[in-house]
Amino acid sequence: MTKKEKKPVGQRHVLGFDFGTKSIGVAIGQEVTGTANSLGAFKARDGIPDWHAIEKLINEWQPDLIVVGLPLNMDGTNQQITFAAKKFANRLHNLSRLPVETHDERLTSTDARARLFEQGGYKNLAKDNVDGMAAAIILESYFEQQWD
Repeated sequence: MTKKEKKPVGQRHVLGFDFGTKSIGVAIGQEVTGTANSLGAFKARDGIPDWHAIEKLINEWQPDLIVVGLPLNMDGTNQQITFAAKKFANRLHNLSRLPVETHDERLTSTDARARLFEQGGYKNLAKDNVDGMAAAIILESYFEQQWD
């Protein structure tokens, strides 16, 4: 990966991940608009994705920052998958040499299902669609928090 010039906060392109043990949703977002678009999902085996495919995605989109959703209990405490998501974030940093941040992802899958249902009914609720939309919601929530 090539080192590129650092963009200021508010002008970065950000790659977002919704970590799961069987599927990992991905989205690309732009801070300047505060919006994100789903790129679908990668299959994973026990939380381990195809790292070559993820590296290819990073090279293709050339993000300035990566955000990984942090799955927490409703009371804000860690759960077993929280630690796996943090490990995934660390591996993304080691792979990409980009800054990687985590962001609270509570209820994003529920929000993703609601948005997808509004857009296309039950047929739109495929697992890849939900995980990709959850990644987009994680990014949009991250952008909103920056301006609070």
